[in-house]
Amino acid sequence: MTRCIVMGYHTLGCLGLDALLRHGFDVAAVFTHRDNPQEEIWWDSLAERAAARQIPVHYPESLKDYGTQALVASYNPDFLFSFYFRFMLPPEVLEMAHRGALNLHGSLLPRYRGRAPVNWVLVNGETETGVSLHYMVAKPDAGELVDQEAVQIAFDETPRSLYAKLEQAAVRVLDRSLPLLLAGTAPHSPLDLSQGSYFGGRKPDDGRMDWAWSARRNYFLVRGVTHPYPGAFTTWNGKKLFVWWGTPVEKDHHSAPGTVLAVTAEGCLVAAGQGALLIARCQLEGEPEHDAYTFCTLHGVLPGSKLGTD
Repeated sequence: MTRCIVMGYHTLGCLGLDALLRHGFDVAAVFTHRDNPQEEIWWDSLAERAAARQIPVHYPESLKDYGTQALVASYNPDFLFSFYFRFMLPPEVLEMAHRGALNLHGSLLPRYRGRAPVNWVLVNGETETGVSLHYMVAKPDAGELVDQEAVQIAFDETPRSLYAKLEQAAVRVLDRSLPLLLAGTAPHSPLDLSQGSYFGGRKPDDGRMDWAWSARRNYFLVRGVTHPYPGAFTTWNGKKLFVWWGTPVEKDHHSAPGTVLAVTAEGCLVAAGQGALLIARCQLEGEPEHDAYTFCTLHGVLPGSKLGTD
């Protein structure tokens, strides 16, 4: 039986493990991460999924130390699979997989190589993304492609809804590719990195809105980092005002960006550099989340008020 190791996390890690078992791989061990209590955990636990199948589970702090590398080597894997693992795998570990080390990445490589591809495609207003299964090399997300599948991004897409689409696509890619890997007939298609893009990780402060941007650009930021992520934000009276949802509106106006144009039961309409954003749900730092009308009523936000001036 073909022996492999899974290095993964998230629901994608669980789906990857399930696919390997379904296709007859011997999963010798799972390497994963402990949940961070500061994160909003909404995904399935790979550790629990593996333990339920009596598969050894390890929680490495790094893959660069000798002890962890010796542990990986002790399993003598034919393949190594990375499914949403958060550490880069050093070349010393990649070389331990006799038949190859493969990664499942949440974009259509070579586009959106690197970190947080789900958030980046939403923030950048893309209409298509996908999942890619590729061989790992020292350079991130640069190895030869085995298979990929595209998914469409709806205008009102959120990270949660996009992940659900990517999960379904990932299962289809794995079901096509794993039998070929077992048979030794999987494709090795080089990636042309000059036709792609690389993005780094995102930090909470990257969620700052700029009312001089167009309403659409601000909306794309809102949808890209809304729950369960840290959220897009502006300011009100010196505090962060998180905008959890809104809608861009094509509206001609002569008001300065950030000016409140109207407050209605539908929300708070704010002038942008082009158009306006109708804020639907928001949350002032340190307070509960509200619909925008309730927030404006509680805090005296009226037409003519300015957001984002602090």
